[in-house]
Amino acid sequence: MVKKGGRSRIVLVTCATAAEARRIARTVVGEQLAACVNIVLSPVESLYTWKGKVERAREYLLVMKTTSKRLAALENEVKRLHSYDVPEFIALPITEGSKKYLLWLEESVAKARKNRK
Repeated sequence: MVKKGGRSRIVLVTCATAAEARRIARTVVGEQLAACVNIVLSPVESLYTWKGKVERAREYLLVMKTTSKRLAALENEVKRLHSYDVPEFIALPITEGSKKYLLWLEESVAKARKNRK
């Protein structure tokens, strides 16, 4: 069955190393800021403009699943842990998906709010 996502988000973050990607993923899942993080272990080649120059880098992609309510806290934690001055942090809405999966996702990050009270 397909359910409209609404509050669910996919967040894309690139990292300089696989070790950095693992550290960020472990932390944000452990703090229940993301329900799940996929780490693409094959490096992606990124081309971008930085300080007026076209740069090229090998990076590791994180695909994080969270909710709109946890997005700001997730972004703050990624910024705190990340080695880049301006880390990529792009949030995309999940418009549809498995009802059970989206419920699990929401429950996985909602627990953090309850536990901190």
